[in-house]
Amino acid sequence: MARYRMAMDDRARLLNQTAALAADFLRGLPERPVRASATRDELLAAMGGPLPEHGEAPGEVVADLARAADPGLVASAGPRYFGFVIGGSLPAALAADWLTSAWDNNAGLYAIGPSASVAEEVAAGWLIDLFGLPAGSSVGFSTGATMASFTALAAGRHRVLERLGWNVEDDGLQGAPEIAVVVGAEAHVTIHVSLQMLGLGRSRVHRVAADEQGRMRPDALRATLAEVRDRPVLVCAQSGNVNTGAFDPLPEIVAVVRELANGWLHVDGAFGLWAATAPTLRHLTAGLADADSWTTDAHKWLNVPYDSGIAIVRDAAAHHAAMTLGAAYYVETAGGERDPYNWVAESSRQARGFAIYAALRSLGRDGLAAMIERGCALARRMADGLRDDPGVAILNDVVLNQVLVRFAPPGGADPTAPDPDVDAFTREVIAAVQADGTCWLGGTTWHGMAAMRISVSNWSTTEADADLSVTAIRRCRDNVAASRGEPSP
Repeated sequence: MARYRMAMDDRARLLNQTAALAADFLRGLPERPVRASATRDELLAAMGGPLPEHGEAPGEVVADLARAADPGLVASAGPRYFGFVIGGSLPAALAADWLTSAWDNNAGLYAIGPSASVAEEVAAGWLIDLFGLPAGSSVGFSTGATMASFTALAAGRHRVLERLGWNVEDDGLQGAPEIAVVVGAEAHVTIHVSLQMLGLGRSRVHRVAADEQGRMRPDALRATLAEVRDRPVLVCAQSGNVNTGAFDPLPEIVAVVRELANGWLHVDGAFGLWAATAPTLRHLTAGLADADSWTTDAHKWLNVPYDSGIAIVRDAAAHHAAMTLGAAYYVETAGGERDPYNWVAESSRQARGFAIYAALRSLGRDGLAAMIERGCALARRMADGLRDDPGVAILNDVVLNQVLVRFAPPGGADPTAPDPDVDAFTREVIAAVQADGTCWLGGTTWHGMAAMRISVSNWSTTEADADLSVTAIRRCRDNVAASRGEPSP
């Protein structure tokens, strides 16, 4: 009992100790190997064992945790992590996140945390303005892009069925009019997971062909919709392909969807939606504001701590109807206050709006645009640093922050053509880069071919980081070639 009944001075010392540990970690990020250095067994040995019979001093627990966890930490918060479109944490957002945990207000109800509710309300207005979306759109702050897409598509499911006189929230899907779900061939897996949770099924979707960059083809969409136009239809488009960064041609897609008697257009913009905030990139998002709902993820390119998905819906009434819940003990608001639980599928949750509010205020409109544009410039710089090497191909048009790279072993194989040996060599290079620790990036399969995927989305990445990473990639490629007994290109 005494272990957690701490005097205020002792609590302050514990928090200062923790802040010092965190600062030491952040200070070492630029030089730290990006990969983890411990195996699962080593981490289990350091962190595991039976639960102590008696409680331990909080300061000792925190210090031991920092020491034991350190070898298993990936430096994803640092400037040379290029995997999975993961940003770091802006200083203001990180500090606001710490305050959020100390305040410990549940952001489900206005009555529990008025400031948490208002921070979301203000941040929501800023985001709608930054993205150029319709005034009056509703916003929900979710765990991540998966639940944001779930939320937005739930709003669409509500509206297209409500138009046919069906209340899906009360009556469920059994016996409901069948909804046709139409997605691009390159739709992200989180869209399919959202459909799974909504009872619409992953395998029942109608897939629309995409072009060589992964963009949905409007002509193919029109042909698909001609087959299902007698049903309510949910169409899922994409702004920012997870492999190429490409954007579906929304003006043409919007025009086709609006020909339907009962359609809803959702745009998955998990990271690509942020292009709308940058003057030099905004053209990529043409037609964005004419959709019905949108998804993005603030822990990606806004660089706020986890978790931070955002669902935006033009039809606020449909959004509210799909998400709202109630209980006899919930405190009703009467003066226009915002109960956050009405906009996401959660009641008890962290006050995510504080970190987003702090990030946006610390950047301002011009700082946000500069951060997004800088990430794209660095992606182009890395592509340019690799593309002229023999046996290296950049597979995508680098329109945003994504770079797809493929490596052919010495000997003249074409890195742009399907070839099992090129696949194997590319995967060996990726593994070598990950083991090297200078930077971390992932692999993918693009149009049947293995490729390295570079995603630049961290606020702290510099040109020097990009160049150092390119040098490491080229060195690892040469080492893999040498290990095969082949001369370097």
